[in-house]
Amino acid sequence: MKVLITDEISESGLQPLTEDPRIQIDKKLGLSIPELHKTIGDYEAIITRSGTLVDKALLDHAHKLKIVARAGVGIDNVDVDAASSKGIIVVNAPYGNVNSAAEHTMAIMLSLCRNVPVANASLKSGDWQRAPFTGRELKGKTVGIIGLGKVGGRVALRCRAFEAKVITYDPYISEKRADDFGVKLVPLEDIIRFSDIITIHTPKNEETNNMISAELFEGMQDGVIIINCARGGLINEEAMLGALESGKCCGAAFDVWSQEPPNTETLKKLIAHPNMLVTPHLGANTFEAQKNVAVDVSREIVNYVDGRPLSNAVNIPRFDPDQMEQMKPFMALISILGNFISQLAPPNPNKITFTYNGKLARFDCAPLSVCGLAALLNHCSDQEVNMVNANLIARQMGIEVESVRSTATDSFSSLITLTLESAEGSRTIAGTLFEGTPKIVKMRNFAIDFRPEDYMLVINYQDRPGLIGKIGTILGEANVNIGNMSLGRQEKAGEAMVVFSVDSPVDDETLQKVSDAVDAKFIKAVHIG
Repeated sequence: MKVLITDEISESGLQPLTEDPRIQIDKKLGLSIPELHKTIGDYEAIITRSGTLVDKALLDHAHKLKIVARAGVGIDNVDVDAASSKGIIVVNAPYGNVNSAAEHTMAIMLSLCRNVPVANASLKSGDWQRAPFTGRELKGKTVGIIGLGKVGGRVALRCRAFEAKVITYDPYISEKRADDFGVKLVPLEDIIRFSDIITIHTPKNEETNNMISAELFEGMQDGVIIINCARGGLINEEAMLGALESGKCCGAAFDVWSQEPPNTETLKKLIAHPNMLVTPHLGANTFEAQKNVAVDVSREIVNYVDGRPLSNAVNIPRFDPDQMEQMKPFMALISILGNFISQLAPPNPNKITFTYNGKLARFDCAPLSVCGLAALLNHCSDQEVNMVNANLIARQMGIEVESVRSTATDSFSSLITLTLESAEGSRTIAGTLFEGTPKIVKMRNFAIDFRPEDYMLVINYQDRPGLIGKIGTILGEANVNIGNMSLGRQEKAGEAMVVFSVDSPVDDETLQKVSDAVDAKFIKAVHIG
């Protein structure tokens, strides 16, 4: 796999890639947009930070691209929808710089409260003054945290260690999570009304863009302190400037900006304000964080090459990390089931149902359904289908997808059933794991039991004496060796379904001979690659 690196990435963090002989790394920094468009077509993976815009225009030139790796938490510079439509996986490093961002938040909060930057500059200029730099303690202050996620939670713990009272607003967390951090969950209005210090730690999206508006500033206490170490534009910067100029806000500390580098008049005035402490997006800029995020995305690329599930893909349904290992065999099973039934069922399905029975049904099976759907649709679509774009392509094809879970099961501890419905009727296949090995145990209404192999032959016919022998003779004459056979039937001398695993492909001429010899209702050679 060829990997292009377009931004400065920690060399030590790239070790999982540099040690893998299957992976070639090219580092090309500072490419212009035309140069990047010309270059990207040769690569299967790209690693970026925030300096490269991975938009639709770039992706349209990325004919071989399989994975975009953002070495950081945010993905503001990646058009995830455009990548998803092309089946390109987007991964990030959501944990690598979490501690760094939390510590930087505390650094600029404490520096602002204790006037460290201005006192430092004053003393270095030769002055000895103390009174102008009298500061504020965190102890006893009410700190309002907007967003109690990975960074916000760590900031909460650190503020509590300084004996501050911490309240938080986050509509997506439970009361229990707030209790775990020892903080009180409150409405946004209470954050605005009661906080001495407000710090924001949310992603940037339509809901949070300009979240702290001029109207909200009006409801704050006089002398409030504002901190933004998350994303530029979460706080309306014009309103922030107005609050500083009016004295409503006694100080603010920003590490991030709606435009980077900041060039607008508003941002220039905001940065120049004497009560504003500023840093140039340093939240993730520690040696440790840069190594961590590089390691995280490098490992994801190796996982992709190895065909293993990705932990931090932002556009693939994923299991809880604790479930990942035990779900891997089921992902292999459902891929085989989807691949198998797609080669047997009539074309143009209008509905696909995934049914999970037994112990497996206790878990979130959405990633399994997407995995099976991708394997199935790869035989029905003229473009590559994977877990990224499977649901999108199903919708475009007008296929309804349904998932059903039930802990009830008759014979197996866990069972996965796929059902395809079309104008010609429905087809069903079911499978389970036996000592970790995928087995197919049902096809249509026939109970059957076999382990899928690379090459298989499926025949449906009216059972009569001597037919199995005829099939074996014809295959032998074609120099096709039979590895295993599984027969399913509902009654003696009734309709039967037989599945052979064979050591080599069966050609069309041999298929026709077998069909004629047994008067087959259905015969199909299946290849499970």
